[in-house]
Amino acid sequence: MLAPGAVVAVIKAEKMVNPGLQALTAAALMLPGLVNSTANAADGDEFNFQYGRYEESARDLNGVKSQYKPITVDSLHSGGKVNLTDRIKFAFNFIQDTWSGATPITTAPSGRQGNQPYRQFGTVAGASPYIQTGGDGIETNTVYFDRDLKPLLVDPDSLFSDVTSLGQDRKLVHTMSTASPETRKEGNFKLSYEWDEAAVDIGGGISVEHDYESRFGNAGVRLDFNQKRTTLNAGLSYTNSDSFARLSDHFTKPYLNYIAYQSQLKPVTKDQSGDTQILGKRDDWGGNLGLTQVVNKDALFKLGIGFTHSQGYLENPYKAVTAFFIQPVGLPSLGEFSSTIPFVGIGKAFLEQRPDYRNQWIFSTGWVQHINPLDAAFHFDYRFFHDDWGINAHTFEGDWVQPLGAGWSITPRVRYYSQSAADFYHPYLIVGPSADPGNANLASDNAKLPSAFSSDHRLSGYGALSGGIMLSKQFSKGIRLDAGFEYYTHQGDLKLGGGGEADYADFNYYVANATLNVNLTTLGRSLADDPHAHHRHHSHHHGAPLPAGLMFGHVMSTPGDVMVGYRYMYSRQDGDMLYAGKTVSDRAIVDNGCIENGGTCRTVPEFMNMHMHMLDIMYAATDWLNLMVMPQFMDMDMNARPLSGITPAASGAVDHLHGGHDTGAVGDTGMYALVKLFQTEGHQINMGLGVTAPTGKVDIKLNRMHKFDSGYIHYGMQLGSGTWDFKPSLTYTGQASDWSWGAQVSGTKRLEARNSVGFALGDAVQSTAWGSYNVLDWLAASVRGIYTAQGAIKGGFQALPGDCAINYNQNVVQPCVDINPKGGSMDNPKNYGGHYWDVGFGLNAMIPDGAFAGHNFSVEWLQPVEDNVNGYQLERSGTLNATWMYAF
Repeated sequence: MLAPGAVVAVIKAEKMVNPGLQALTAAALMLPGLVNSTANAADGDEFNFQYGRYEESARDLNGVKSQYKPITVDSLHSGGKVNLTDRIKFAFNFIQDTWSGATPITTAPSGRQGNQPYRQFGTVAGASPYIQTGGDGIETNTVYFDRDLKPLLVDPDSLFSDVTSLGQDRKLVHTMSTASPETRKEGNFKLSYEWDEAAVDIGGGISVEHDYESRFGNAGVRLDFNQKRTTLNAGLSYTNSDSFARLSDHFTKPYLNYIAYQSQLKPVTKDQSGDTQILGKRDDWGGNLGLTQVVNKDALFKLGIGFTHSQGYLENPYKAVTAFFIQPVGLPSLGEFSSTIPFVGIGKAFLEQRPDYRNQWIFSTGWVQHINPLDAAFHFDYRFFHDDWGINAHTFEGDWVQPLGAGWSITPRVRYYSQSAADFYHPYLIVGPSADPGNANLASDNAKLPSAFSSDHRLSGYGALSGGIMLSKQFSKGIRLDAGFEYYTHQGDLKLGGGGEADYADFNYYVANATLNVNLTTLGRSLADDPHAHHRHHSHHHGAPLPAGLMFGHVMSTPGDVMVGYRYMYSRQDGDMLYAGKTVSDRAIVDNGCIENGGTCRTVPEFMNMHMHMLDIMYAATDWLNLMVMPQFMDMDMNARPLSGITPAASGAVDHLHGGHDTGAVGDTGMYALVKLFQTEGHQINMGLGVTAPTGKVDIKLNRMHKFDSGYIHYGMQLGSGTWDFKPSLTYTGQASDWSWGAQVSGTKRLEARNSVGFALGDAVQSTAWGSYNVLDWLAASVRGIYTAQGAIKGGFQALPGDCAINYNQNVVQPCVDINPKGGSMDNPKNYGGHYWDVGFGLNAMIPDGAFAGHNFSVEWLQPVEDNVNGYQLERSGTLNATWMYAF
């Protein structure tokens, strides 16, 4: 978004600031929509895990009911801060965003009426309104204009020889474009060194997407004066970015003018698949200066200034501008028209062009006031943004942080934003009238375009109003849970002084997030004051260590105990294609791989990666019963390759060979009861009874063509089962001296025959046995064997209401079965499941003392030994499991 981000000056005035004010200030920085400042929110070691959801409302398309869903973004953020020494601190963050849905790419009058032979009058509509712009031989639509060059509506019953005006067309409409899910991943760090009245820090990171990559670094300094009542912050940053956007020809032909590309200021290329590709480089330099003054024990004043210089490729490669080249209607090729319509505009769409540099300034100020009678804090901030693109923006925001007692606090927040339009913003362009009505030379026409133009509504004049609330619960021993929600409305009418963009560009969105924060230092202090803490650490330490990939192996025996944990699993498939347990040729897959799916295989997976992040939250209700909840976040990426020997040969347009496929969001949520069945010295038997709720998406779609609705992405790329599943387990563990061992049988039973889109994953059973030896008092090594059997998928994708595809050029409905792609081996439900054998090698560390005393870290690698798969599948490469757990 164009709206400038908050400039947050975090200060430390430990001796003079009211402690309540400090805590409330830190809490407010975590509100939805603000820059995440968790690493600065509290002293000491800490870890946080956050999930967020962003979802836009549908756009007003002037009566056209779009089949495209609005943009949604699922975000995962995990990070932490560690005190390496008393003065050296290290902070790190991992951020992942996966988004999908439709976004505007260009704008034009809503009553775009065509007047070409063999084409009806009327807006070309369906999944989204769009205009044919003359690309690669496609006929161009025309729009009629009056003598003041205002667009006109025309009578759809008019004859070609006598077009009748129905008055001005005062309504604009977006052309919406959708894409398959995409994922961005970012990792960053900060290393700080602190003196008594000063600190320096350096940081950096990298952000990676399929079509964009940026690398950044920063440095900062903090100086305290006046007995730490006054703090000065200064910082510098640099970012280097590369874009390599791919515009698939089959996807962009309906509205982008390909011939026009050749004469645009920034050239484009063709990649190896024949798609149009835009390569660009960008550099950003920034600096900021902030001053914070403690006014008194209850008040704080902030002042800041920031500057950023950007140069290089600053365009959004997926945004276009529709230009209408005006010509008199008296053209021999178009016939004689009514005198009420003096001009016709030939529509062409061009990639947007922005200046090659941008200078941005931000001025900010703020006040924090502690309200003693209510033990609350009021925050008010104002920011002014200015750049040399002609944008001036004002941001006002305030929040009230109110403790409720017993560790609870609530923080309502309101924010108002207003900006003026960029100098080169135009919803659409008018070029002409042409001096040569018969001119068909696009290069000559393109020369009449301005040097910079964009119809990106984020560069328009508008206002925005948002309100949010955050609820926080601080538990004893350093655990905090936060949940936030914010609703935002974007409207041209909300612009200060009026004159904002028309209501066609209005939309709303909401952001919801939840955060688990574990302050390890606070936790350690609380355990030091607990007379039973040493006993609990001792018992956990001498319990049988479990391999990282094993769950449900331990039951806590002290009622009231809590365990928190984080699990990460990474698995990869690549290499040969298999049939049963043997390598198979491309020819065999072409002939047989998709027969049961009613088609011929054209592609197979080249590789597939899966990442799973899980939280373990366990509570000991009694000495024999533990209750457990396990939310999880998943993301996957896959690349397909064409099979040799198919006719016709695979292509990007038909087989979607335009790079990797991504999915990512919340997976299914597990809820379990762990029961201790038997325990004696050195031996324990536990039973797990659980279910998983179908919170993971199973209806994710892969965009295949602009003219047709999307098809479901492959079964293995969906994020859940879509069914309620029963998950029992039985675990035995034993221990003698430095040796420990165990065995487990677990299973998954689908409780529903079909999910909402028509299929059910196969039932599964797994058995495993392991042995472990304490190499050191705190470190154990393990070896494990695993056997897994899983059935094939039952049923298959079925079309839902609204899923039938429409050919918008010919106004015909395609069979609903087209919603189920059949061109790849991964699209056949029979090509899933099988029998698998693995061997695992692991390490388990229980930290005995120091800042991380009682924390358990484990890692395990599972190496495939044999794959006996159902149908045709890609062989497995291995699985990595890593866990952190802490019980208190």
